[in-house]
Amino acid sequence: MRLPPRRHLAAALLLAVCSHTAFATTTHVPQQQVPGVYHQQIGELQVTALFDGTVALGRQELVGIDAGAVTRLLDHRYVPEDSKGLQTAVNAYLVQRGNRLTLVDTGTAKCFGPGLGQVLGNLRAAGYAPSDVDDVLLTHAHPDHLCGLLDAQGKAAFPNATVWLSHADAAYWLDPASEASAPQGLRFAFKLARDAVAPYEAAGTLRRFGTQDPLPTGIRALDSHGHTPGHVSYRIDSGAGQPLLVWGDVVHFHAVQFAQPDAAYEADSDRNAAIASRRRMMAEAADNGWWVAGAHLPFPGLGHVRRQDGAFAWVPAEFMPLTP
Repeated sequence: MRLPPRRHLAAALLLAVCSHTAFATTTHVPQQQVPGVYHQQIGELQVTALFDGTVALGRQELVGIDAGAVTRLLDHRYVPEDSKGLQTAVNAYLVQRGNRLTLVDTGTAKCFGPGLGQVLGNLRAAGYAPSDVDDVLLTHAHPDHLCGLLDAQGKAAFPNATVWLSHADAAYWLDPASEASAPQGLRFAFKLARDAVAPYEAAGTLRRFGTQDPLPTGIRALDSHGHTPGHVSYRIDSGAGQPLLVWGDVVHFHAVQFAQPDAAYEADSDRNAAIASRRRMMAEAADNGWWVAGAHLPFPGLGHVRRQDGAFAWVPAEFMPLTP
């Protein structure tokens, strides 16, 4: 049965509207993800992973490993890669014990350009104010870990916090003499480090420490130097038998370096020491069942390490709802 002309027109309009709606729906491209925040309860600790953004690291920056072996390890791991390199997350971690807030590393702020510098925004999205942070623990003084000490106006982003940096990294990165003798391509990072800590140093809230020195309650610094002269990892007591190890830059290429810990990163200041630290941190985490948080593991970068085939493997945390 044929529709009368008016009904032909109505049907055509309805079809056009429905088609347009379906087309618009299927081609809509979201402009951003939800805030880069993930909460994990570990014993007495509420750990909040804060996403800063991603950087691209070229596979050719792995050294001490054959290029063919890198290709085999990356095969079927589906790490996003473009002409600039492999997608690599930049993460920071906020640890709450009772009313005390400790931030481990701070992200890049404005030091690495657009697409990064999201830690402060995600901290607020998680329900915290930067002024609430009591302590900032730096694993080392590279720009993607301490530039976030400053806000968009170049002032202290965490005005009430004590900032902790190892003696060895402070002695190297804050000394103009080190800059003068450093490779040309690395010299930009020295001024960034000095600028980032300047307001805290002026306020008397920058603390230099050794690995045997006391830190905030329940936190111990573990020597993991090699990536930088004073790189440290932090073991944080959870009160539940499973500490949290926040290991900074022990790993940059997760799809390669767990299976091949002897693969070093071109930017390591002492590659042999970095390899030894990586093996030691992985072994301790695997053998003791520690939680691990990594600055360059896929966000949220929380999980465990297990032994596998004479080396190690990464076991990402399962998504869990928070208990009231």
